[in-house]
Amino acid sequence: MISLADLQRRIDTGDLTPDAAIAQSLEAIAAHEKTVGAFVCRADKSRAASNGPLRGIAVGIKDIIDTADFPTEMGSPIYQGNRPRADAPVVMALKRAGATIIGKTTTTAFAANDLTATLNPHNHGHTPGGSSAGSAAAVGAGMIPLALGTQTGGSVIRPASFCGVAAIKPSYRLLPTVGVKCFSWTLDTVGLFAAGVADLALGLSAMTNRPELMLPASLPTPRIGIVTQEFAGVPEKEGAEALQVAARAVERAGAPVRTLSMPEIIAEAWRLHPIVQEFEAHQSFAWEYRENYDAMPPLLRGRLDESKGYTPAEYDAAIAVAGRARHALADLFGEVDVLLTVSAPGAAPKGLSSTGDPRYNRLWTLMGVPCVNVSAHVADGGLPVGVQLIAPFGADAKALAAARFVEEALKR
Repeated sequence: MISLADLQRRIDTGDLTPDAAIAQSLEAIAAHEKTVGAFVCRADKSRAASNGPLRGIAVGIKDIIDTADFPTEMGSPIYQGNRPRADAPVVMALKRAGATIIGKTTTTAFAANDLTATLNPHNHGHTPGGSSAGSAAAVGAGMIPLALGTQTGGSVIRPASFCGVAAIKPSYRLLPTVGVKCFSWTLDTVGLFAAGVADLALGLSAMTNRPELMLPASLPTPRIGIVTQEFAGVPEKEGAEALQVAARAVERAGAPVRTLSMPEIIAEAWRLHPIVQEFEAHQSFAWEYRENYDAMPPLLRGRLDESKGYTPAEYDAAIAVAGRARHALADLFGEVDVLLTVSAPGAAPKGLSSTGDPRYNRLWTLMGVPCVNVSAHVADGGLPVGVQLIAPFGADAKALAAARFVEEALKR
């Protein structure tokens, strides 16, 4: 993979020009795109910006995020040829930091669970995950050093796990979702994919102009609480192994580790996530569902068909439970600095009939807390499996530092 931190260091020292760094990504795309299929559209030639911390960094943008220079088609024929007049704020944040937008990456239609043709870069017989399939696959294949995705259930952390890349789903609204096709305004979160945790920190810090998100020179040793999310079911063998490998590694590195049980209100919030998601989706997709019903992606259309009966009272009750669960989760963080859990049930499923199950992700999206994926294990077939570090709301710097600690512990 292409390390953003390494490119930035070489550019700063004069060993590499920003244009040469962009050319490196263009060459890698030319070499791998035909087999992986991570891009919807892309630039054949691009120039680097002359200044900014992300000069020379080629970035892919998930195709539900508005771009003025490329179409935004959302994986659906309903929006074929759609050309926004303006970039979404998150895209402008990248440009202001000097990044070069290299193209649009594939998404499942409307970031739901209908499929894309993108392949897992580590094993082409398996899915890269979804809905941010192209962003995870493009970074995992070594085509680009940074990409944007979104998560409503598990659409950043899960494909990152499947594709063996680092990723962050930041705290809710750290990155604006204006100009991003809405699925659920309570849940939708813009996230980043990169080769490693240091790369994520550099990218997110540059986008937000928050130097406090940079990794400290000396990493603190975090107090880690393992949560198995029993209410979400038992993970597959590969997922359980990844969590065990990570737990043993951080213990050897000197981190205190304990297993925590979560209160029932948190389990109840997990069970109610679909009500929040689908109730809001009916409003977000009201025009498409009514005016373009037959052209809607079939799996999403089926979900909307099945959830038409949710009432405002049920939605309000679910939102209230989520609020109480957030308070309970904050209390849990009084005992530890971060939580450690699986990023996905196991390795990427075989074939392209499923993008995987978000059941280990959706609670954290509803809680609005930062999550960082770290690749921890390689299963049969060369398939990566990740674990995620979760910090309190607003503690994105703590999540990144803890994830870097785990990443380094796993390398020892």
